Amino acid sequence: MRKISLVLIGAAMGAATVLVGAQTRYFSTASAQAAASDTYRSLNLFGDVLEKIRSDYVEKPDDQQLIEAAINGMLSSLDPHSSYMDAKSFSDMQVQTRGEFGGLGIEVTQEDGTIKVVTPIDDTPASRAGILSGDIISAIDGEAVSGMTLNQAVDKMRGAPDTVVTLKIIRGPKKDVKDIKLTRAVITIKSVREHVEGNDIGYIRITQFNEQTADGVRAAILKFQSDIPDNKFKGYILDLRNNPGGLLDQSIAVVNDFVDHGEIVSTRGRNADETMRYNARPGDLSKGKPMIVLINGGSASASEIVAGALQDHKRATILGTRSFGKGSVQTIIPLGDGNGALRLTTARYYTPSGRSIQAKGIDPDIIVLEDIPPELKGKDETEGEASLKGHLKNGKDEYHGSQAYVPPDATKDKQLIAAVSLLHGVTRAENYVTPPNADGPQTDNSGGGGSPPSPAPNKQDPAPKGQN
Repeated sequence: MRKISLVLIGAAMGAATVLVGAQTRYFSTASAQAAASDTYRSLNLFGDVLEKIRSDYVEKPDDQQLIEAAINGMLSSLDPHSSYMDAKSFSDMQVQTRGEFGGLGIEVTQEDGTIKVVTPIDDTPASRAGILSGDIISAIDGEAVSGMTLNQAVDKMRGAPDTVVTLKIIRGPKKDVKDIKLTRAVITIKSVREHVEGNDIGYIRITQFNEQTADGVRAAILKFQSDIPDNKFKGYILDLRNNPGGLLDQSIAVVNDFVDHGEIVSTRGRNADETMRYNARPGDLSKGKPMIVLINGGSASASEIVAGALQDHKRATILGTRSFGKGSVQTIIPLGDGNGALRLTTARYYTPSGRSIQAKGIDPDIIVLEDIPPELKGKDETEGEASLKGHLKNGKDEYHGSQAYVPPDATKDKQLIAAVSLLHGVTRAENYVTPPNADGPQTDNSGGGGSPPSPAPNKQDPAPKGQN
């Protein structure tokens, strides 16, 4: 049986994957026929149950919803990351991984039933039309947004480039109302943000790994090399905190910008012949400059591939708290026009040294905890992959998540401050204590005090956000 599929890597919080591969498998005819016979008997049972529900349930059920629920139940019984995507969910996933769509260029959130602008994206229809942070969107093309979900409002604002949409905006304490007509354009989701830190350090923040990420990182590196004199350039900070993952090929390309030889990652499926190894190509774009990688309990999947590879190659110092621990690869299998797709776990991935981080995570070389505001104490940790029901097991020693808080004020960001101090030579790595037993609580060894917070439920953003 020949299977061609799109392999993907994602996080528990909803990231996606990458890589196209073809796999060939052979089965004994006799055993395959016996297995098929047992399966068809079970399908007959499923058909009997479905028919009973359709004929006898107290209210008339929706047949399509019944089938989709059954498929989802089958997949979710496997592990937390296998699932069925209907046509809409599949389309949304493709938009996320492409990193571009037709829209207005606004990041929005939902507060108390209203759609509020978080920020207009620079050089987009929204910013050019004068949309401001804090604006309330009360109607889209004359239809009130009251009662809409955030996703429904985002979908109405998205659309084909060069089409027109009118937003009714409520602005300021006086609640001034105005209609703004905008023409949709191609919007690129910027997954890479960069700036020069302290005049001599290149800071790169990756929020997710989409199709734009590798190009964004390369552009940032080249910009730093142009803007910072080589004799003053102290190195790089790569910030992967709270990055849920994304496309496998993009994570490999990012690692290859900083190493020029050896294995980056390998994936291993159920059968030995499905093992795939991905090696670095010659050429270190970063020219060997010192490097700090920041991770925390929200760093998952593709982020862990990058951190694990750079750690195994001893190319970077990993600083922060233990990562999420998602060490599996999902394959997206389209089911034909209008039928959505399967997201199916098909392999585990391993760092260059052969480590599986599944339900374990990446332990940083230097643990630094952030100071948690009183209102967030007890809510600042992710539970990690090991806490997810039905997760793939990885031996006896499984480690839970860690702190996932990043201060919005950079002057209070202890992890960033520690990274800058290391690159400036103000503090030496030898002055830090190496991480304790990974199974125990993580304690701050930054020299700045602090104590590990109590375990807490998986952190969620207080208000979900959307881009359109």
